[in-house]
Amino acid sequence: MSIFSQDIAAVTELRSAQSGAWSAINPEYVARMRIQNRFKTGIDIAKYTAAIMRADMAEYDADPSAYTQSLGCWHGFIGQQKLISIKKHFGTTKKKYLYLSGWMIAALRSEFGPLPDQSMHEKTAVASLIAELYTFLRQADARELGGLFRQLDAADGEAKKAIQAKIDNFETHVVPIIDDIDTGFGNAEATYLMAKQMIEAGACCIQIENQVSDEKQCGHQDGKVTVPHEDFLAKINAVRYAFLELGVDNGVIVARTDSLGAGLTKQIAVTREPGDLGDQYNSFLDVDEVSIDDLNSGDVVIKQNGKLVRPKRLPSNLYQFKKGTGEARCVLDCITSLQNGADMIWIETEKPHIGQIGAMVDEIRKTVPNAKLVYNNSPSFNWTLNFRQQIFDAWAEAGKDLSDYDRADLMNTSYDQSQLAAEADEKIRTFQADAARDAGIFHHLITLPTYHTAALSTDNLAKEYFGDQGMLGYVAGVQRKEIRQGIACVKHQNMAGSDMGDDHKEYFAGEAALKASGKDNTMNQF
Repeated sequence: MSIFSQDIAAVTELRSAQSGAWSAINPEYVARMRIQNRFKTGIDIAKYTAAIMRADMAEYDADPSAYTQSLGCWHGFIGQQKLISIKKHFGTTKKKYLYLSGWMIAALRSEFGPLPDQSMHEKTAVASLIAELYTFLRQADARELGGLFRQLDAADGEAKKAIQAKIDNFETHVVPIIDDIDTGFGNAEATYLMAKQMIEAGACCIQIENQVSDEKQCGHQDGKVTVPHEDFLAKINAVRYAFLELGVDNGVIVARTDSLGAGLTKQIAVTREPGDLGDQYNSFLDVDEVSIDDLNSGDVVIKQNGKLVRPKRLPSNLYQFKKGTGEARCVLDCITSLQNGADMIWIETEKPHIGQIGAMVDEIRKTVPNAKLVYNNSPSFNWTLNFRQQIFDAWAEAGKDLSDYDRADLMNTSYDQSQLAAEADEKIRTFQADAARDAGIFHHLITLPTYHTAALSTDNLAKEYFGDQGMLGYVAGVQRKEIRQGIACVKHQNMAGSDMGDDHKEYFAGEAALKASGKDNTMNQF
């Protein structure tokens, strides 16, 4: 017996026990409402989606072609439409997640207005967006099931059985979200409190980075400052404690390192003996060997390899690392995080280069064989230029004639139809599959895609509508395409819940219900 049928039976028995007082309650309607509201709390969602991620991670370990993907979404509606489109085009949501970007919260969701990605927005905005995304995904379930119930009522015979089977085997739009907690918005206690709020909203996966909280920068900006490993590990522990306290025992933690682009640290790590974690961190500092006589007032010195050295301190009171140590620091960050509670790693790179990423992963896997990455397929990269230059360099190494190309000007539209551009585009097309196979990337995400698509589509509409195309700019450029492509929200009243509201009115008031979806509803034109 399906859960749907079990609910009908249970409510029928419950109604019978009320001595006729609940005679107006239809057990099947209750069962419908229950299946349309499968997830009662954010914790329910976190447990369900964490199990999905864990299963997907295990499958990837066995088969690197089984990687996962997501797109960043800054509003519940955007996330909802993405999952509706995925189900429409691919028939399933498997291995398709959402990404919640701290950058987009800062830029689009702060009460201060648009902000840079420097952890200046309200902490509560993160958990609020998680809850909003899941509210819209749950509404997508209710809407699709509502349509199936209306089909069920209109059908009979074998058609009715087929529709009931779809209901019984319904696949939810609720999927894992990888949630950006930035640097934890403060100390380890602040991180724990923030993580709890996110998990209670539905977070199954929390991504945390190793920058200094009060100096946090966007991963693709300059001036990044990292913290010693022990400080970062305390925050990883804080997130794990939050998961365990709330009963999400399989919650996923992604430890992000910004060391590749971070040349600065705010602290000299505490070290207790040569070779310990603090000593390894300090070994990357840019230092000068000094004697007591060389010291100035206020100088900070440490003993390193039996010598007295002075770390180079900037006017900002930050210390700089030695040039060229970024990759080694990344590898150490990743190994340390994975050995101390993180489930996956995120290496923020300056370009999308499989060779560079793969070389670091190979080093990490010498110590942690099943190390897996979450990778930012960032819009901050100029993908066209980067890959055209990579092909140019590969051709140069192979001795090909490059006289028709200027490496510094490869974005020029004159190259768009060239053999080099075609080869570069093919490398971009297969980048995710290639990197999953060769660089240990389990999850590919684009942090800010819907920020850019919103701007691009609005620009196109504004150009046409306010220009000489007038209303045709909207009709041809938007509505007609929605109709032709079967975009569900062309029936925007339905998408906003009017049909579900009508269903409920009928449940509650029977024939007296005043419905919105009668013959005069203009939505019937679609």
